[in-house]
Amino acid sequence: MLQDDRSPGFGVYVHWPFCAAKCPYCDFNSHVRHQPPDQARFARAFETELASMRAQSGPRTVTSVFLGGGTPSLMEPRTVGAILDAIAANWTVPSGIEVTLEANPSSVEAERFRGYRAAGVNRVSLGVQALNDRDLKFLGRLHNVEEALKAIELARATFPRLSFDLIYARPGQTLDGWETELRQAIDYAADHLSLYQLTIEEGTPFFALHAAKKFLIPDADTAADLYQLTQEVTAAHGLPAYEISNHAKPGAESRHNLTYWRYGEYVGVGPGAHGRFIAEGTRTVTMAERHPERWLALVEQQGHGVADGEELTRDEEADEFLLMGLRLVEGLDLVRYTELAGRPLPQERIDILQSEGLVAPIGNSRLRATPAGMIVLDAVVADLAR
Repeated sequence: MLQDDRSPGFGVYVHWPFCAAKCPYCDFNSHVRHQPPDQARFARAFETELASMRAQSGPRTVTSVFLGGGTPSLMEPRTVGAILDAIAANWTVPSGIEVTLEANPSSVEAERFRGYRAAGVNRVSLGVQALNDRDLKFLGRLHNVEEALKAIELARATFPRLSFDLIYARPGQTLDGWETELRQAIDYAADHLSLYQLTIEEGTPFFALHAAKKFLIPDADTAADLYQLTQEVTAAHGLPAYEISNHAKPGAESRHNLTYWRYGEYVGVGPGAHGRFIAEGTRTVTMAERHPERWLALVEQQGHGVADGEELTRDEEADEFLLMGLRLVEGLDLVRYTELAGRPLPQERIDILQSEGLVAPIGNSRLRATPAGMIVLDAVVADLAR
């Protein structure tokens, strides 16, 4: 693992859009196909789109690669290998950088994991989501706890680095119940946990069920208590938060996710993938066609699947940087904010938020949200960005 120098970095995100089943809470760009997709054809399309992104970004040194989805662990190892080879053919990829692949416990096989490791993956992120079978069923997951624990064990034996996700603030979840589950998760975790509150996203099956009162989630006060408990338990066990929902042993933070939160640059390839990188002096946003087969046809016709995009103004860049940077425990770089916005953050608003215990300075050059500020981060950001 390379030393983190706090640079924003340049990442490559690859989106594999296919899943064995669609989870009822998920609003990501994921699709179920009864017939397996032609992986060789998709691999060629990824290679083509990567070359197109290289033409826009110019020569860069990659600091991280992330294969997300969807369910990337449905890819054959040779598909992963072809994609990673294409990335290395287009940009400089130093030895030892973080290469993450998302995996679902239900699609984990020892032979496939060994294949991913041989292809160059050195970090796996498992979508465990819960450590009791009742809630796994409620969340629409295809695995049970026994399968999840076997997947964790296999991942720890195969890859140098491991993370897994849990969702909390689930219906009927108590503080004591979550603490027990969280302590169990920490026992299994290698060096990183991603812990997300259940949110009801419009357009998902859960949205309609929740609106019809088929289930209830904890109220705002209980959710805040669950969040606070999460921070206390993880910190006490050596996995403190470094971002609002992510926890790691010092030095084991996700380099790729830090690129997003430090407002670095990244290219995105695959159906629905977004990219944000500097092209000809301007931060350019790319947004790919979301439908997998339409994306595939576009790439084969025009060399890329980008369906939309824009060039950001200085104010838009500064607002995005503010939103992302305050998610981090290390805080926001105030000098860089001033460079992006052409003006400093308003000191009078900082003073008010500080007096309310929602933000705190780090020396003279950074500003962070306090634990209380993290709970109401959207309001803090909105106040500073006015």
